[in-house]
Amino acid sequence: MNKEQLFSLINDLKSVPSENEWIEFKHNFHSCEEIGEEISALSNAACIHKQSFGYLIFGIQDNTHDVVGTNLKAKSHKKGSEELENWLATRLNPRIDFSIHEIEYEENKHISMFIIPAAQNRPVTFLHQAYIRIGSYTRKLMDFEEKERKIWQNSTYCLENEIAMSNLSMSEIISLLSTETYFELMKIPYPSNQAGVIEKFLSEQLIIKEKSNYAITKLGALLFAKNLNDFDSVYRKAIRVIVYKGKGKVETEREQLFDKGYCVGFAGMMDWINGQLPASETIGRTFRVENRVYPEVSIRELVTNMIIHQDFEEKGFPMVEIYSDRVLLVR
Repeated sequence: MNKEQLFSLINDLKSVPSENEWIEFKHNFHSCEEIGEEISALSNAACIHKQSFGYLIFGIQDNTHDVVGTNLKAKSHKKGSEELENWLATRLNPRIDFSIHEIEYEENKHISMFIIPAAQNRPVTFLHQAYIRIGSYTRKLMDFEEKERKIWQNSTYCLENEIAMSNLSMSEIISLLSTETYFELMKIPYPSNQAGVIEKFLSEQLIIKEKSNYAITKLGALLFAKNLNDFDSVYRKAIRVIVYKGKGKVETEREQLFDKGYCVGFAGMMDWINGQLPASETIGRTFRVENRVYPEVSIRELVTNMIIHQDFEEKGFPMVEIYSDRVLLVR
């Protein structure tokens, strides 16, 4: 998320009439433990209220929403000798992919903002305890059985409902996604204007409308991103291909990371993978004929199944491992 997008998001959140269960403004930093509890509470509350994210923002007064600034630099702050971000991540369960952003909103008015994905499949705990927001207060979730029940009921992970990047204009959508690829694959003419492209992507749930702007869903990013590294929540789903020398992992010959969306980069990736596989040549009646040990169609189907059936909630790169005597797929 660039500086302009962060400013726009902060202004949108400031315009909310009052602090609610999935947005919390704070002036001062008290403790790292408090931040961990707030992350748990906001994530769980966002799930209940069907929001993609919760927000914890230091440097804004909670009652007036005035920007007053904070001394907290959360990105570089440490708990003991450990960076705060890592300290929090290792004490949250599951390890949700929250992000920290530092913004100089005005001169001498620094803001530290945590963007926290909504809980999925189960409540998020901090130090083995789940929390929830009740109005503007943070409480233990165990004391509110009905709210905990709602989290379990709402926990249906769906890529077309998950947000990869929000607060985008039409032109930003088209700069981030290879929209041409979609129309080429569907064999339909490319629209004559941006509005036509956006309308089609909305109908396919590759993007969604939010207020005056748009958001790219995780489905849209995974399939059509020009570069998955642009999206913090899905870049780890790029396909990693490793070619080993011999039958073991002692020595790596070469490695390639395919960081385009699956629809955008699939053909090029398959060409590269097949080019690494063993093959032999025979002399035909007129020309040399290359005979592959593994049929291309079989490799294509295996890789396709790996992509489709991977656990999208797990972090870690799907991998194709090529040895001298076998091919392994790790998802």
